[in-house]
Amino acid sequence: MQYRELGSSGLKVSALGLGTMSWGEQNTEAEAHAQLDAALEAGINLVDTAEMYPVPPRAETHGLSEAYIGSWLSNNTGRREDIVLATKAVGPVRAGKANLPYVREGRVSYTRANLFEALDASLQRLQTDYIDLYQLHWPDRSTNVFQSLDYQYELDEDTVPIRETLEALDALVKSGRVRHIGLCNETPWGLARFLHQAELHGLARVISIQNPYNLLNVDFENGLAEMAQRERVGLLAYSPLAMGTLTGKYMGGQRPAGSRLDLFKRFFRYSNERAEQAALAYTTLFREHGIDPVHGALAFVTNRPFVACTLVGATSVLQLKHNLASVDVKLSREVLDGIQAIYQRYGTSPAA
Repeated sequence: MQYRELGSSGLKVSALGLGTMSWGEQNTEAEAHAQLDAALEAGINLVDTAEMYPVPPRAETHGLSEAYIGSWLSNNTGRREDIVLATKAVGPVRAGKANLPYVREGRVSYTRANLFEALDASLQRLQTDYIDLYQLHWPDRSTNVFQSLDYQYELDEDTVPIRETLEALDALVKSGRVRHIGLCNETPWGLARFLHQAELHGLARVISIQNPYNLLNVDFENGLAEMAQRERVGLLAYSPLAMGTLTGKYMGGQRPAGSRLDLFKRFFRYSNERAEQAALAYTTLFREHGIDPVHGALAFVTNRPFVACTLVGATSVLQLKHNLASVDVKLSREVLDGIQAIYQRYGTSPAA
């Protein structure tokens, strides 16, 4: 396993990290524990979760992903230092949609009181007294996140000022219960404001940003990649396989029984003709060079200079181990040129 510094923190994280959003929905507690065992044995040390997980979010399963990690830590006394534990606080849902009423009774804006309450609950579920990386799951303002394509904004909407949120996060760091802070699903403007406020007021500095990045969605390269490198803010790349589309298993409209797209029709981000055509081109390219498409797609993300860690999720230990094998794959100049040619044909985000 390779290890890299996460931003400017001095914290060393594995090139691949373990994502947990299926735990509690597609995975049982025992299966989650087995994945943790396999991941740590392979050298993974970054484990990423969220108070909202599992996904899709439901009141009945809320918090189970964190709870499964907590029970593993309880059963494995002394192993807390083996894990760089990252979790996230739920933010407000904008664009006229209802907040998640079962999360702190809807108190999800990024105020000091709400963030302190969120952290306390996460620490209890995780059965630990500190979080290595505490992240804001999405911005506390109207902007494009997840499957949004039609940008809507309200300059005068009721949001918590970034400085106020950052002061709350800084207080959590000073308390010793949070070691570092990060952002998720953020824009160049948002990241710039957090960094500026930290510098201006001597507050905790963001060390990471967790955004989607894969061969079907390289939007991160438009503005954020340069910032990530120049400002030393590491990308935790999620959805590196484009929700499984880059594995090839969904080609021709196939939906294997028990797969994420079979179980949850809401995940349509990469389910269109253009995205499938691009995915077919990439998987064909990899196979022509004797590379497993999963390994090729993951290797592309992992070896980008602005990526600190590629987050992989799995619903079985076998699938996890298959993903882990990608860490030893190096893409040749010929393959990279082929990727560039496909990119030129289909554009930066054929999923859009």
